[in-house]
Amino acid sequence: MNQKVKNLIQKLGEAIHESVSESEDIAVVVKNIREQGFDVLLMLEATIGLNEVEAETGDSEAEIEAIDESVEGPFTPNDLSFLKSLRISLIEENAPEE
Repeated sequence: MNQKVKNLIQKLGEAIHESVSESEDIAVVVKNIREQGFDVLLMLEATIGLNEVEAETGDSEAEIEAIDESVEGPFTPNDLSFLKSLRISLIEENAPEE
């Protein structure tokens, strides 16, 4: 992984930390917990996964539409695209008969 990507990942981590530490909603809840006589230690773990983007063939939208028509369930095109990026297929393939 090149240094530029490493720096961007570090900036992402810092941005997440700042978002949490500056959140008024979180501050209010922590204050309420402290008023109940407890100290709060908040530890968050963020896992950042990267996959290199492959050159697109231009028919990925058509593939998602074809999958969308053949899959039952409450899936949006964005859901299907996300699942595809994780290499999860919703179309059951016929298992070979034994």
